[in-house]
Amino acid sequence: MTAADFIPGPIADVIWKPLAKFHDPRGWLCELYRQDELPEEFWPVMAYVSVTEPGVVRGPHEHVEQADYFCFWGPSTFALHLWDARPHSATFRHYQVEEVGAERPMAVVVPPGVVHAYRNVGSEPGLVFNGANRLYKGSGRAEPVDEIRHEHDPQSPFRVE
Repeated sequence: MTAADFIPGPIADVIWKPLAKFHDPRGWLCELYRQDELPEEFWPVMAYVSVTEPGVVRGPHEHVEQADYFCFWGPSTFALHLWDARPHSATFRHYQVEEVGAERPMAVVVPPGVVHAYRNVGSEPGLVFNGANRLYKGSGRAEPVDEIRHEHDPQSPFRVE
């Protein structure tokens, strides 16, 4: 598979949920996750927050069984890159890029088999929340990591330029 094998377009089974910031004199509040708004198969079992510096790319990688529940709310902006590498998918070989974050707060569920990466395209460090539906390295961190990494493969079709 090469980069030329991918066509621009939305990817099936990726869930996009706009996040609302509720402002008052104290600041703002943003609900990141509500169990009643997400299919049970994607309910998080662990969560983490990361900071990504301007210009930095995380990924691309994919998971065999894990789905990621990313939340981008700022203070920076990210270009989220998705490639559908699932041969059984109706959108196999689709490629999608969306800007999310400060100006467009968004929660995004990335299902297994969808290669993903994001770059901080803003001018300040940006926060990202992830609520994965599988434990990292399994219970007690005793299992192999469910991750196929593509960022160090110079022949990978999954490139963030």
